[in-house]
Amino acid sequence: MKTWFALVATALLGPTAAFAQASDGWSGGQCNIPSTTISQIQAQVRPVTRENNGGIFNPGRVWSAIVDREGHLCSVIEVGDAWPGSRAIAIAKAFTANGFSNSADAYSTTNLYSAVQPGGSLYGLNNSNPFNPEFLPNRVGQGQVPGGIITFGGGLALYSGGKVIGALGISGDTSCADHAIAWRIRQAAGFPVPPGFGLNGTDNIIYIEPGEPPNGSAQPHCTATDITP
Repeated sequence: MKTWFALVATALLGPTAAFAQASDGWSGGQCNIPSTTISQIQAQVRPVTRENNGGIFNPGRVWSAIVDREGHLCSVIEVGDAWPGSRAIAIAKAFTANGFSNSADAYSTTNLYSAVQPGGSLYGLNNSNPFNPEFLPNRVGQGQVPGGIITFGGGLALYSGGKVIGALGISGDTSCADHAIAWRIRQAAGFPVPPGFGLNGTDNIIYIEPGEPPNGSAQPHCTATDITP
């Protein structure tokens, strides 16, 4: 018998979108984001993946992960036939964006790219909070803190009342498309764009143009079809 959460997933996201755990951890494991808020965010994934996000898949095929402020995995879903390896990356992107954003400024995962390159001010950051390999298999990790650091596009902090409540991580396409999808999901779910270290003083993506070295809060282009959401 399907759980109530599985039924909600099917109703909101369609039969090809599956929660990575039937109970989704909302009523069992630790998660400090309300289930209604989780549903509000994850309900936007499928519609956004049908937009032109500049990636290699149309419609998009992604994993979408949400963590709370303490890093607990609240929800992870798959839309389309997404790469299995992208599940852990989506979780790590959410953990990274949450872990390096605060009430003053947000670091999206794309904004961290240049600083972690050799010679950059944050070189070595990728080794600071490793992903727990116990949570690599599907259907595990709900309510736990899997960790992980990813420093390319796809992870965005979630703000409410000017404070970080957690973060969203998207993986399954180019990192540039993942960022665009995450940005549009957050916007469609009604969350504000925070001040940050990216484009126009937000946490949006800045592209390194061909021939330029890593700089500031920018990351390289992924394809000729990249967009700025």
